[in-house]
Amino acid sequence: METSYDYVMVALKLLGALGLLIFGMRMMSEALQKMAGPQLRHVLGRMTTNRVTGMLTGVLVTATVQSSTATTVMTVSFVNAGLLTLAQAISVIMGANIGTTLTAWIMSAGFTFNITNLVWPVFVVAMFLIYKKRHENLGDFLFGIAFMFLGLGTLRQTGIDMNLGEQEAVLQFFASFDPHSFTTTLLFLLIGGILTMSCQSSAAVMAITMILCSSGALPIYQGIALVMGENIGTTVTSNLAALSASTQARRAAFAHMFFNVFGVGWILIVFHPFVDAICQLVGYDVTMTKDVAGQAAFLANATKLSIVLATFHTCFNVVNTSILIWFVPQIERLVCWVIREKKMVNAAEEPLRMQYIEGGLVQTPEIAVLQAQKETVQFGNRVQRMFGMVRQLLDEKDEKAFTDLYSQIEHQEDLTDQMEIEIARYLERVSDDHLSDDTKMKIRQMMRQISELESIGDACYNLARTMNRSIESRKSFTDTQLNQLYTMMQLCDDALTQMVLVVSGRREEHDIRETFRIENDINQLRQRLKTENIQAVNNRDYDYALGTLFSDLINSCEKLGDYVVNVVQARFGQ
Repeated sequence: METSYDYVMVALKLLGALGLLIFGMRMMSEALQKMAGPQLRHVLGRMTTNRVTGMLTGVLVTATVQSSTATTVMTVSFVNAGLLTLAQAISVIMGANIGTTLTAWIMSAGFTFNITNLVWPVFVVAMFLIYKKRHENLGDFLFGIAFMFLGLGTLRQTGIDMNLGEQEAVLQFFASFDPHSFTTTLLFLLIGGILTMSCQSSAAVMAITMILCSSGALPIYQGIALVMGENIGTTVTSNLAALSASTQARRAAFAHMFFNVFGVGWILIVFHPFVDAICQLVGYDVTMTKDVAGQAAFLANATKLSIVLATFHTCFNVVNTSILIWFVPQIERLVCWVIREKKMVNAAEEPLRMQYIEGGLVQTPEIAVLQAQKETVQFGNRVQRMFGMVRQLLDEKDEKAFTDLYSQIEHQEDLTDQMEIEIARYLERVSDDHLSDDTKMKIRQMMRQISELESIGDACYNLARTMNRSIESRKSFTDTQLNQLYTMMQLCDDALTQMVLVVSGRREEHDIRETFRIENDINQLRQRLKTENIQAVNNRDYDYALGTLFSDLINSCEKLGDYVVNVVQARFGQ
């Protein structure tokens, strides 16, 4: 009974330590993104002029935020926004594979010596920093590091307590697999991939592999096969997550998978010589056995295996990148051929599809806010296109064409309502996380922006309804009225263009006074046209009903201009 209890406690310790490790890494990554996220996004946008700088940028960003997924998500968002080409994104993702190997080195350090006692002072420092709001993100970062190393230290100690290297049943089980057999390598590669997909964490699989290897239970060849499987398993996970995402996100995920599968392919050809070279580099004796060298020497030799695994992981990705970096254009053509663009549907039947926040890769809160901002830009582009349809409606003389265009505008108005709701729900989910004050302010500003953008959609629909009333009542605007409406609508279009520029760019690059200038021109023109309209009705140039329709259009345009100003003010935080 006591033995069963011991086994249960060991299992709980392992699971708990893995949970601490994963939680610590996530906490550390999110804190780093809060501290350096905006700067890293600008780095991604500017330091990718060619494939080599793109690759180095991927290394830098991933090593900084300790998350290749976060780097991939940022990269895909820039591709969708047209700031990066797919070829540049592929080179960044290659660099992200190198950057993420730093995680293996951190874990290797945790398995090389006992660092558990060092984490308690870090917890104390982190606690004081969190209470000081100015350094809250730094405190979260230190907490993440402490949790991660506490998890690693617990894993290491649990592995020692289990005495796996002295358990004959465990040793015989792994010894039953021929380390020089290609079938054995493929089997453990498959196991590594399945484990990674099951627990959704390559770090957890790497930690388990290090426990087994450093205890002397798992031979190095099988251990490295598990690491190779983990490299493929993590890309399968991201490809499954990207199934509901945009075409570019699926292409980037597929490029990531191709990169790792290709690497595993050539490694399998030179597997044993490559592993032997890594072992020799680290100083690990592959030929040593417990029977010949003795228990103490055998276990001392096995402690180097965590460093062997980290070295292999780094060399694998560096060599693989060195080979594939010269074939980025060919990889781009391949992924575009495999994943084709979806056919566009008729605008009147177009379903709502969020380009950045629907499905896709797993996102951390700070990156999710960036995605929501990109979607808000799409919202602005949509209402400007909708206003363009309204301008076409004013010139449309054919009754059937008018009806079709009016139906499209009605459909677009429904989509703007849905878009406001979807973005708002997304921002509400994001705001439930622990965010920096700056990010909380951005979310509030975006909430205001999407509300006002939906109002612009309503104003466009009101303009279309007024024009439809003029058609139904068989009222035709005079040439003078049409020219005046063209002038007013051109000013509104100028305001919308300026609004999209402000929403899509950095605030410091734009001047809010330009929006106020256009709004002032709209107000002055409305006042003048209202006066001229009253005079024209009094002079019987046209009847009162037509004058009312004209006045309604002018007022709707003026309201649209007000909503545009509200969006810009929200963007500037006013």
